[in-house]
Amino acid sequence: MSSLASAALGGIYTVIQTKAKTTADEWGENYFLIGPYFEQNVKTQVEFSEPPNPAVKKAMDTMKSQGCQVFFGRWLIEGSPYVLLFDIGSAAWNLDKWKGEFWEVSNIGIPFHDQEANDAVIFGSLTAWFLKELSCQFDDKPNIIAHFHEWQAGVGLILSRSQKLPVATIFTTHATLLGRYLCAASIDFYNNLDQFDIDKEAGERQIYHRYCMERASVHCAHVFTTVSQITATEAEHMLKKSPDVVTPNGLNIKKFSAMHEFQNLHSMYKARIQEFIRGHFYGHLDFDLDKTLFFFIAGRYEFSNKGADMFLEALSRLNFLLRVHKTDVTVIVFFIMPAKTNNFNVETLKGQAVRKQLWDTAQSVKEKFGRKLYNSLLKGEIPDLNKILDRDDISIMKRAIYTTQRHTLPPVTTHNMIDDSNDPILNTIRRIGLFNNRTDRVKVILHPEFLSSTSPLLPLDYEEFVRGCHLGVFPSYYEPWGYTPAECTVMGIPSVTTNLSGFGCFMQEHVADPAAYGIYIVDRRFRSPDESCNQLTQFLYGFCQQNRRQRIIQRNRTERLSDLLDWKYLGRYYMHARHLALSRTFPVKFEMEPSAPPKTEGFRYPRPSSVPPSPSASQHSSPHHSEAEDEDEDERYDEDEEAERDRQNIKSPFSIGALPQGKKKQHGEYRN
Repeated sequence: MSSLASAALGGIYTVIQTKAKTTADEWGENYFLIGPYFEQNVKTQVEFSEPPNPAVKKAMDTMKSQGCQVFFGRWLIEGSPYVLLFDIGSAAWNLDKWKGEFWEVSNIGIPFHDQEANDAVIFGSLTAWFLKELSCQFDDKPNIIAHFHEWQAGVGLILSRSQKLPVATIFTTHATLLGRYLCAASIDFYNNLDQFDIDKEAGERQIYHRYCMERASVHCAHVFTTVSQITATEAEHMLKKSPDVVTPNGLNIKKFSAMHEFQNLHSMYKARIQEFIRGHFYGHLDFDLDKTLFFFIAGRYEFSNKGADMFLEALSRLNFLLRVHKTDVTVIVFFIMPAKTNNFNVETLKGQAVRKQLWDTAQSVKEKFGRKLYNSLLKGEIPDLNKILDRDDISIMKRAIYTTQRHTLPPVTTHNMIDDSNDPILNTIRRIGLFNNRTDRVKVILHPEFLSSTSPLLPLDYEEFVRGCHLGVFPSYYEPWGYTPAECTVMGIPSVTTNLSGFGCFMQEHVADPAAYGIYIVDRRFRSPDESCNQLTQFLYGFCQQNRRQRIIQRNRTERLSDLLDWKYLGRYYMHARHLALSRTFPVKFEMEPSAPPKTEGFRYPRPSSVPPSPSASQHSSPHHSEAEDEDEDERYDEDEEAERDRQNIKSPFSIGALPQGKKKQHGEYRN
């Protein structure tokens, strides 16, 4: 019997939440998540219960008897895993003592003003205490594996190892502390990885103690993992250790029973976005909405780390190309990045009110028109169209047209920004002059708040919005994994990523021609910023040249890649890490199979035999290429045949197990 504890804090919520079902299926009742207790979250997300395992209950009771509040229940997400929650506040009186103990084992001092680091010491001490109480009750069996995520949970790992607890430990870093800080400072990070004076850089940023906690966790763990190859390279230089296993991040993929249901959802939500656009651009709707493409970038407001700087520069170049070639395509770009605001913009709200008023006017005239038409047809007459609309109707319509006149340009932002004169996105828009002029073929809308289905402006949640767009653009400079393009992929929406993101590297490894499958990978590692920006511009311009059928074909291909990102496939890397930890901690009982580590060869999607949608493969010298070319390309496309070939390129997950010596592993041996 084995039990699994997983400590989670901070921005790795999606990984833990989506992986829970796969891990719970593997470990059943022996899988527990350990975390901090936050009352406002617990009320809506946890159902309290008694621990089914008597050893866990006894360990909890021991801690409670000494004044610590410990809670147990089920997390109300898919898989319903057990959670064990420590109330950090109730144990805060031990802080000085625990900081002293931590100093004795690690020589890391925690400053009193860093609340997050102090909380990490309390949480880590409680975790180590619990693991000690639990392991004391087990003589030889079951074995415990504890998987710690990020430096905030690392104190528990360091203390567990210093106390020589019989616990197999794994530490996962999702991004190095120093890497994120250095990239945010616009330093040429990846070309100087071996040049940094790590201690000096951490000290200057006043995060030396945090950096030491992270580095100690990495070196104390039996197994060290990270989420992508690019972060593995970073960890080697920043933390001075290469990961034992790379564990890519996955998602829970829910397949629709109807093959093209995701295409229907795209049409439905695109229509909702078009309604918003009608209001936002009232008085300036001189472009065809059926020939309008919606691009977006979303995430934390990290201007250079998330690539917003390069995206804006590429949009300026794209605008120039579309205008020079006199194309009839319009691109509307959304920036969904939360910033400090004080309310909705009056002009934006007015736009939606004007749109609604025009809709109501059109409906009342239509109703009146319909009644007259109906009466004429009942009499057997063809109505005189000159008489069917009377003077009142004409007056109503003229008044409605008058209300749509506006003497200002459509706003660039939907909210009043608190510090708009220093906002990097708005300042760049001012510099490149993308002010939503009539002549601009690229229009920009900054929505500095996360999306919500209750918003009076754009009443869609994030998933609905993504489904309604045509392309997600994430040209990140620092992105250890990149859930945003991954989420686009599973919804069948093409995306732009980079070879500095974990997701981009993963797709390059698995897909022979990523662009044909709607994954455009910008080279930001081996090209100058200007060359990378030109490459991004070419990707965007090529996408604008596709016709509707080509975009549909591409979305079908993109959606088929979702199998690659399913935890059913990617969970094997975590399985391997756990079994490697067991074999290193208890070498007498466990040894690794020779098949480990898991290989990714054979999971490569080949280049499709017909590649109509790939701009890189079918870049036309002129934007006005012939329709005959499209027809020839379309004839070569057999979706069922292509889909079947793609399905065969994903092998079913295999288990990687540790074998007790001299004995064959029985099915479910680690679950009993």
